[in-house]
Amino acid sequence: MKFGVSTFLTDEGIGPAALGPALEERGFDALLLAEHSHIPVKRETPYPGGGELPRVYYRTLDPFVALGAVASVTSELLLGTGIALVVQRDPIHTAKEVASLDLVSGGRAVFGVGAGWNREEMRNHGTDPAGRGRLMDERIRAIIELWTKEEAEFHGDFVDFGPVHSWPKPVQRPHPPIWVGGGSERTFARVAEYGAAWMPSGVPPKKLGAQIERMRETAGDRPAVVVYAAQHDRESLDTYAELGVERVLLYLPTQPEDETLRTLDELAEAVSAHR
Repeated sequence: MKFGVSTFLTDEGIGPAALGPALEERGFDALLLAEHSHIPVKRETPYPGGGELPRVYYRTLDPFVALGAVASVTSELLLGTGIALVVQRDPIHTAKEVASLDLVSGGRAVFGVGAGWNREEMRNHGTDPAGRGRLMDERIRAIIELWTKEEAEFHGDFVDFGPVHSWPKPVQRPHPPIWVGGGSERTFARVAEYGAAWMPSGVPPKKLGAQIERMRETAGDRPAVVVYAAQHDRESLDTYAELGVERVLLYLPTQPEDETLRTLDELAEAVSAHR
């Protein structure tokens, strides 16, 4: 298995220029950053993890700015979003951001996507939560057109533009891999349509096998399985290996630099037997 890290980069934790080299030095091969544009003060949507919304959600850096900083001080690390909130993003700008990251990193961008959960946050972007799945799919299809066509155009219910030039094009062909988060049947259909990987989050390792089987029934054997915010105890790692998980993204708490480096040492030691 391959091992990377998923985390929230904020103004209160380790900086991107310090984190990137620290990951490569310890043999991690991927960094995926969470995204939240803002958090509404009045919020009715319950936090999926239960309890109060953690402080890191309020303070996330823009993932593409942060990943650009990481790209400048690393050479092999995959750089991705975990997840980009496509339902809150303009597709033309997003296509350019991902393609620009892929260019400046030498072809290391990964586009992790999902439909999101914070309804109040979506509404502030003009998104109706009830239709966010259809909106997400259209925007991703439009982004793929912008990445892959010299004169791209798209005509849908939510996204509509005539022939346009959009550069740069991504280094990776046909485009950067799209890793799809979520666990619904619609998620598996998305993986089948445009996903290079399925990215489950919060699924206990012992229950993951049944979900992988469901995903395979819809998407086939091609997409990889990348476990987001994975557990790193020996039993869990053994289970991931037995299930054929390609990459495990360990959750890295948001801490100051010295504490982060100690945590990374612990994580590297925990996974050493599975490299």
